[in-house]
Formats: sequence, C-alpha cells, structure tokens
Amino acid sequence: MADETRTDSAPSPVVDTEYRFRMKDAMLGGQMLFVAFGALVLVPLLTGLDPNVALFTAGIGTLIFQFITKGMIPIFLASSFAFIAPIIYGVQTWGIPSTLCGLMAAGFLYILLSLLIRWKGVEMINRILPPLVTGPVIMVIGLVLAPVAVNMAMGRTGDGGGVLFSEGPALLVSMLSLGTTILVSLLGKGMLRLIPIFCGIIVGYLISFPLGFVDFSPVGDAPWIAMPNFVYPEWNWHAILYIVPVAIAPAIEHFGDVMAISSITGKNYLKDPGVHRTMMGDGIATSVASFLGGPPNTTYSEVTGAVALIKIFNPAIMTWAAIFAVALAFVGKMGALLQTIPTPVMGGIMLLLFGAIMVVGLNTLVRAGEDLTEPRNMSIVGLIIVFGVGGMTFSAGEFAVQGIGLAGIMGVFLNLALPKSRNAE
Repeated sequence: MADETRTDSAPSPVVDTEYRFRMKDAMLGGQMLFVAFGALVLVPLLTGLDPNVALFTAGIGTLIFQFITKGMIPIFLASSFAFIAPIIYGVQTWGIPSTLCGLMAAGFLYILLSLLIRWKGVEMINRILPPLVTGPVIMVIGLVLAPVAVNMAMGRTGDGGGVLFSEGPALLVSMLSLGTTILVSLLGKGMLRLIPIFCGIIVGYLISFPLGFVDFSPVGDAPWIAMPNFVYPEWNWHAILYIVPVAIAPAIEHFGDVMAISSITGKNYLKDPGVHRTMMGDGIATSVASFLGGPPNTTYSEVTGAVALIKIFNPAIMTWAAIFAVALAFVGKMGALLQTIPTPVMGGIMLLLFGAIMVVGLNTLVRAGEDLTEPRNMSIVGLIIVFGVGGMTFSAGEFAVQGIGLAGIMGVFLNLALPKSRNAE
C-alpha cells in the first residue's frame, strides 16, 4: 500500500546509508517484517493464494530488488493491493494457474518500462501515463472492489452468493475491526501507528472467538514445518490481457515510493542506482513471485514509514526482514492459523482499504491540478471510470479485454489520441 511519507523532525546527525550486514541488526529486520506483516498476508487471504507462499516471495523479491539496486535502498517488497480485484476475478474465471500467468506478464511490463526509462528517460513515461490516466485507473481498482468488501463485512462470500455468518454478529465483528484500524491509524503513537491493519485483524479475531466464528481444527492438523504450497502459471492470453493494464497504476506509484525513501535518507535514488534499476527490481520480483504462486510485489510505504521513525537507514535491515519472511514461510501452522481469520474481520478492513485506494486515485487527480470540466479531460477520466466500474468488455474472436484492464488501455489510448484544447497549449 503506497502512501506519501513525511517526517517533521530533524534528521539524525549521522546518516548511515551504507549496506552493512550485522547480526545486531537482526532485531530491526524482524521489526520491519512485523510492520509489513498485516498487509503482506491480507492480500493472499483475500484472493485465495497461499499466505506462506506470499511470505516466501516477499522475502525472495526483496533480495532480488536489493541485488539489482546494488544494495543501496532500504526498501521492503511485498504483496500489492492494486492487484486484488484482477486476482479475485481471475481466480473465479480462469483459476489460479492462469491468473498467475497474467500476473507474471504484469511483472514483464515493469521490466519493459524500466528499459524504456533507461532509453528515453522518465519523461517518456510521464507522457504516456500522466496523472489524468493513472488517477482514475487507481480509483477504478478501489470502486470495483467495493461490493466485495461490503459482502464480506456482512458475513457473505465475496460475490454475495452465499451466507457464511449471521448478518448481525458479522457486522459487529467487521465494524469493530474497521473502527480499530481507523483509530490506530489516527491516534496510534510511534511504531503502533504503522500497523493499523495488524491491530484491526487482532481485535476482530479476538471478538470472533466467543461468537464461534473461529475454527482451530486446521491449525491442529497442519505440520509445524512444511513446504509452501507453490503453484505454477499456465498460459492464458485472456488473463494476460485482463491483468497487464492494471500494472499501469502501481508502476507509477513506484516512483512515489522511491521519492519518499529518497527524501527520508537524503539520497537521490532516482539518480543512483536509478529509477530504471528500481523498476527493473520491482518487475523481476513480481514475475518471480507470480511464477511461484505468490501475489505481485510492490514497495511498502509502511516499512518506509518505520525507517523514517527509527532513523536507521542501513539497507541490510531489509535483508534481515527478507530472511525472516522466507523462514516463516516454512512454518506450516502459521499459514493454517492465518487462514482461520473470519471473513467479517477481513471485510471490515477491506471497507477502509478499498476506499483508501479510491481516494489515492482521486488525490492523484487533484494534485495534478487539471481542469476536469475541460472536454478532453472529462472524456478521458469519465470513460476510464465508467468502462472500469461498469465492466465494459471488448472481444474479437479469442481476443477479449474488459473491466480494469480495458479501462487502463482506453485511458492510455485517449490520452495519446485526443488533441489538446487550445487553452492547454
């Protein structure tokens, strides 16, 4: 989940941004994983992927990112919220292996963008994917997911077709989970403020006990040590065409995350190691994660916030966080315990999460300062949202693209094809 990170306090006198792998930093690495943990496991739990695989691929993805960026940036990579909607749709429509094929292709898009940046510079990307396109695409992601969140908060399946829990108790659990998450994000101090999702899950889980929402039998049956349930992709053009355009939004979001950590450490990572390297690292990490059955990776602003809080900028701390993530992936009972979290708990947190995604997209438009009543801008923004939320489909024989994917393609095309008004020239 990407947010802007800012610090009002003065930087520490000595800023150590050099990579130093030391045993004494292991505790800090564990702390970073704790900060990321709630969001990291929430994505696979919502989409039907294996949380142990997500832990493994977050660790491996972070190590890949560090290798490609020469171990210079204190960033942790883990499950991306932007892909929740296409993963849910893909799993329901084509199954997990085919969906993973589309997610791998999204990683390849990042790689292509990194090569384009190296060749033509960042301005080329800004011309193809301005806020006028990325803002409404991000909004569509949040809006498309809204019914799923509401259904789960009311104790139903994500599509609303089945009842899992009585509506009254389910709403009690979901609203208390939601309320806890909001209050911790607003009133929490220090490290606590960085883990609102984790706090919301814990409170909702505890409330679910006396209501009989929690079934511990899978935990007892699970082994202590087990291989993560790796799943491998199967070729599917439909999944690729549907999912790849969704990568437009998190690709642009990537720039903001790198700029945020740059401002915190006082080093310009857009220049050295270069945004083409950071994008390449993100892309390869995403493709590897999808190849193994995990969700796509993204840079975690929660962890960036933790770095700002403790003011220790040694990138090797993220190496420790990655090592701990990989180690936890082999704890079979961990995955079983995570899957006992009741649906209303996740539904309550999703209400805030998907609303926040929509607001991030809206804020992208607002900060761009564009006049949305100008006919060209109105056409681009309006059609992206209506196509995406309405589920517009375009097909020709075996070729088909719809929903968020079609909205992203439509936005890019209209932005390049429509002439600018005379007032904008």
